[in-house]
Amino acid sequence: MHSSHLLLEEPIRMASILEPSKASFFPATTKIVGTLGPKSRSVEVISGCLKAGMSVARFDFSWHDPEYHQETLENLKAAVKLTKKLCAVMLDTVGAEMQVVNKSENAISLEADATVVLTPDAGQEASSELLPINFDGLSKAVKKGDTIFIGQYLFTGSETTSVWLEVSEVKGDDVVCVIKNSATLAGSLFTLHGSQIHIGLPTLTDKDKEVISTWGVQNKIDFLSLSYTRHAEDVRQAREFLSKLGDLYQTQIFAKIENIEGLNHFDEILQEADGIILSRGNLGIDLPPEKVFLFQKAALYKCNMAGKPAVVTRVVDSMTDNLRPTRAEATDVANAVLDGSDAILLGAETLRGLYPVETISTVGKICSEAEKVFNQDMFFKKTVKYVGEPMTHLESIASSAVRAAIKVKASVIICFTSSGRAARLIAKYRPTMPVLSVVIPRLKTNQLKWSFSGAFEARQSLIVRGLFPMLADPRHPAESTSASNESVLKVALDHGKAAGVIKSHDRVVVCQKVGDASVVKIIELED
Repeated sequence: MHSSHLLLEEPIRMASILEPSKASFFPATTKIVGTLGPKSRSVEVISGCLKAGMSVARFDFSWHDPEYHQETLENLKAAVKLTKKLCAVMLDTVGAEMQVVNKSENAISLEADATVVLTPDAGQEASSELLPINFDGLSKAVKKGDTIFIGQYLFTGSETTSVWLEVSEVKGDDVVCVIKNSATLAGSLFTLHGSQIHIGLPTLTDKDKEVISTWGVQNKIDFLSLSYTRHAEDVRQAREFLSKLGDLYQTQIFAKIENIEGLNHFDEILQEADGIILSRGNLGIDLPPEKVFLFQKAALYKCNMAGKPAVVTRVVDSMTDNLRPTRAEATDVANAVLDGSDAILLGAETLRGLYPVETISTVGKICSEAEKVFNQDMFFKKTVKYVGEPMTHLESIASSAVRAAIKVKASVIICFTSSGRAARLIAKYRPTMPVLSVVIPRLKTNQLKWSFSGAFEARQSLIVRGLFPMLADPRHPAESTSASNESVLKVALDHGKAAGVIKSHDRVVVCQKVGDASVVKIIELED
């Protein structure tokens, strides 16, 4: 399985490119986050998405109310039971997002070279001449010549459903703009993005806080996607807010980098956050086109070295309406994998796209092919060099486990963990084989009742490249006698065999704690 690992630096027999790929249980080690919405909320479609490879479901609160999302989530739970595939839940906040409100929902036609006024007067009706917005500070934030972009689910601006505006004058609270391209805006809500303009809206709005403390708490969300993260302080405030909400102190915060401000403070944000989402839609508007790739490569490298999951968005926009991606998009997905992305996030493609299941399946296939030519050897050396010496105890065990697995051509690495940290560190070194992370639940109490931890940790590894979690029986602690460890190992091996990743005579690398010591061992399976 792993000896067929190709390297792009070596000559490939061209005919071999056309050979069909071998089917494997894990379609790809790169994860896929799907946004659930109007076109992807029935049990049937969600089941299809899970089978096609979605492992995290994103709920975007820029659209619809909590009741709508709750219905979708209940369907997700039913689909998880049906397919027996774990899925994590991500709540995406609205954040400092400016929106145009179109109460009548009538389509609005905008003609190039005409003028349109943006007004904070929400009582007004949206029309071709006037667009009411949800922010009263726009007139103070912009100046003549600034660029403003309006679209539904922020698109590229190259099609006829989104529009570029140039500010021509500011009149009191109103902003008068010249329309740069003809477009028709359809729907009830459009996003408005000012290129390189500072917007004085809070990162966690009151509406966001209300949704998190009700919907979020009720559903024990695994991830919070913090839209428009601009400073490390945004992440600290969000974490403080979550720490007071029962189980949500365990929720991981993914900072969404969407504009120049976030880019400028990237290093500090990365230190505070649990992961990063590169929101390329908005960033593509803030950055000159020739710089977009550079930011992606630099940001993914920093995330990889820090061992924090990095998620890339907006990859196959055209699949919203088409069954096949464009050549540029297919190459883009593969490059995101080669650049070191942990997961690919699909937005409009699954939320309102016509082919949600096919999109996930196509992206998964492209990821899988790209993984085959990922230069693991070079990546490993680069990471070890970056980490430097002396390594921490855990880091040294994790890198040794990966090295051993590659040397003995192991078919899988099995890691026993209770916090999930050890498994994430192993995944950081990007082994060529899957990592089965066996999460051992821990018994904890709040003085009133006993409960087990572990479900959060297991689901949170569903966004990390190469990690595949399973929950162990809580009667087996993570650090314990060899007898109980052996029985958990047997369960893990059986799980691997059933999944088709382990066969007889395979070698398996096991990473576990015995007493105070961490142990890496290599076992060879009998018949």
